Amino acid sequence: MTSPESPRTTAHVSLRTKLLWVAAFYFASGFPFGIATELLPVYYRQRGVSLTDIGLLSVIAFPWTFKFLWAPLVDRIGTYKRWLLGVQIGLAGTMLALLAADPARAMPLLWVVLVAMAALSATQDIVVDAYTIRLLDTREYGAANGVRVTAYRVAMLVAAGVLLTAAGRLGWSTIFVLAAGLMLILTAISFTVPPSDVPRAAAHGGMRDLVEPFRELLTLPAAIAVLIFVLTFKLGDISLIPMTKPFWDDGGSSTESIGAATTIGIIAAIAGALVGGALTTRWGIFTALWSLGLVQALSNLGYWVASQLPAEQSVLYGTILLEQFTYGMGTAAFLSFLMSLCSKRYAATQYALLSALFRVGGLVAGAISGAITEDVGYGSYFFITFLLALPAFSLLPWIRRTVARQAG
Repeated sequence: MTSPESPRTTAHVSLRTKLLWVAAFYFASGFPFGIATELLPVYYRQRGVSLTDIGLLSVIAFPWTFKFLWAPLVDRIGTYKRWLLGVQIGLAGTMLALLAADPARAMPLLWVVLVAMAALSATQDIVVDAYTIRLLDTREYGAANGVRVTAYRVAMLVAAGVLLTAAGRLGWSTIFVLAAGLMLILTAISFTVPPSDVPRAAAHGGMRDLVEPFRELLTLPAAIAVLIFVLTFKLGDISLIPMTKPFWDDGGSSTESIGAATTIGIIAAIAGALVGGALTTRWGIFTALWSLGLVQALSNLGYWVASQLPAEQSVLYGTILLEQFTYGMGTAAFLSFLMSLCSKRYAATQYALLSALFRVGGLVAGAISGAITEDVGYGSYFFITFLLALPAFSLLPWIRRTVARQAG
């Protein structure tokens, strides 16, 4: 049950205020994810970790994939605010623990720290996703997801752009301390968040708390096609991520160049998210979903082209800019689609279930990405990621029916 931790609630809140809250939530959500997926792979490579091991380390993403298993606890126990404060303090602790988890000397400890960071970050995602779905009306999803992706990517800009660029001068230990300090600042900001005023579902206990939200999803039109679509829509995009930073590092790009290019890419993703959110509001979820999703898939070919060209700064910047801009557009539309599928009563659990689906394929692909790349080369692997993005589009006739039903 929700307790009155603040005299304010979310009732009768203006859209502007809602968007400010969404921005704060998703900055906090994106920062640890940026540390884990964008900054640390460069750190691993510079500490002598092999491509195969870098690929295997992407398995630490399993909490983001299977967070639906404990999402019912967030829906029914405590308050969102208490969950948020607890996990953010824990995340600050894991970032400090990276000081002792040098992969050259303490690989088992690194695994423990990374799994803890991923689990805490995934739990934070459950909380902010549920709060946001309860906060917004359907007509506000487009604008909110533009802001959401923007805030998320700004956090990644800080994690993978600013901190990565500074690592070459300040050293990795200083970077990890700065990361922990920023996480504690975000924790302080979370004290100002009001509780949600939307009633929660009643707790039943056991598997029923997980089965009931899933059963409700299965009542959607063309439910099986929808679930397969969610599973495959982001597969190519997620599969691409683990090998991008090693690709630039092995191509001779400096840490400073990779950090600067990452910064440019995240700014492009921010612009793409705002454009994608606006287009989703204007076109509707279905039209934005397939059109922006197709552009997103085609951008993976940019990395394939880059692998055939000499390693130059202009190629580095151009490839990242294109891929990240289209990523932002496609993600804004896709997240609006996922939100539209969820009921406010089971917001945490249903959104966690849906987000688990689109991560599970990428988790498997990421785990074997290094081994495949070492076998076939970067260029062939990047082309494979493009092919992985295509099957979802065969399901669009069924997705149209579901979107129309949810809009109605």
